[in-house]
Amino acid sequence: MSETTIAVASDGTLLARTRDALWRAAVRDHDEDAAARALFAALDEGAAAEDLLLDVIGAVQRSVGEAWAAGRLTVAQEHAATAIHERVIAAMAHRAPPPPSRSVGTVTVACVDGEWHALPARLMAEVLRHRGHRVDFLGAHVPAPHLIAHLHRTAPAALALSSSLPTRLPAAHMAITAAQAVGIPVLAGGAAFGADGRHARLLGADAWAPDARGAADVLDLGLAVPAPGAARLTVDDLPHLDDQEYTLVLRDRRDLVRETLRGLEERLPAVRAYTDAQRERTAEDLAHIVDFLGAALYTDDDRLFTDFLVWTGDVLEARGVPAGVVDPALVLLREQLKDFPRALALLARGRAALLARASRPPVPGPASHL
Repeated sequence: MSETTIAVASDGTLLARTRDALWRAAVRDHDEDAAARALFAALDEGAAAEDLLLDVIGAVQRSVGEAWAAGRLTVAQEHAATAIHERVIAAMAHRAPPPPSRSVGTVTVACVDGEWHALPARLMAEVLRHRGHRVDFLGAHVPAPHLIAHLHRTAPAALALSSSLPTRLPAAHMAITAAQAVGIPVLAGGAAFGADGRHARLLGADAWAPDARGAADVLDLGLAVPAPGAARLTVDDLPHLDDQEYTLVLRDRRDLVRETLRGLEERLPAVRAYTDAQRERTAEDLAHIVDFLGAALYTDDDRLFTDFLVWTGDVLEARGVPAGVVDPALVLLREQLKDFPRALALLARGRAALLARASRPPVPGPASHL
């Protein structure tokens, strides 16, 4: 990185100006050409590609997610902005080509099976390229059997595994264990693994990083190859799974959602009056609750479930729906899971977390579902 680039990055003026320009182009105006011009102009003024990737594109993408959660952007608007960011990243790869590779092996970058949020992984892949690594980027939703077959064929130096959704942690665990079994060390990253990396450690990843810069720093140093036989079985890693609660909740997921929705219709007149669209959205919300309950059972981490419920309450209130409407669903789930002690404890803690946030003023926003 040149002295000019360091000065620009530390000052922040150019990056801040470029963030504003990218927000206007990608989010407000849906103008891909203007978005690319803003980033290319910053490159011409001396900004480092890594700073533009993480402190401009990454920062704007985070703001897009926050605006969606606050009810200021629709899902379609969020998807449109994300698509522009993805195409601009590709354009930057040709406009600011990375230096010659300095690494001995390749880093495979992939999203966990069922993880469709590929932009964080894409940003990490591009940062690694600009650090001189050879990168094999596989994109979103890579099923574990296909991932392991690919690792067998390509023999990378490391696997960088990305996941934003904690509900994909069981799939991440399978991928981590399988990769290590074939001698590939795994770096885990993304919101799914916890802000402190606790889920990455729980699932036995060889390393964890809080963001793309941290991941690149770790991989710059290299990861040790797992010793033969180092891979462990799931039951050895997570002995609490012996109670089978996670397995049974996962097996009965569809029935739990259906019966909870039916119970809500019986007990709440407002739900009986829902349109088909509202009913479908409510079923989706219930499915998310069950999925996060399952993930919390898998990891034995109540914060995973309570944090999700508090976040859900924030999102609902941003759309003009009281967060308290979630509580009847938790009551109905409790009735169906009466023989599951850990699930009952999680549901009780979830209800308490929602009650604790009830004193917060509601966030104004348009009416929505559930």
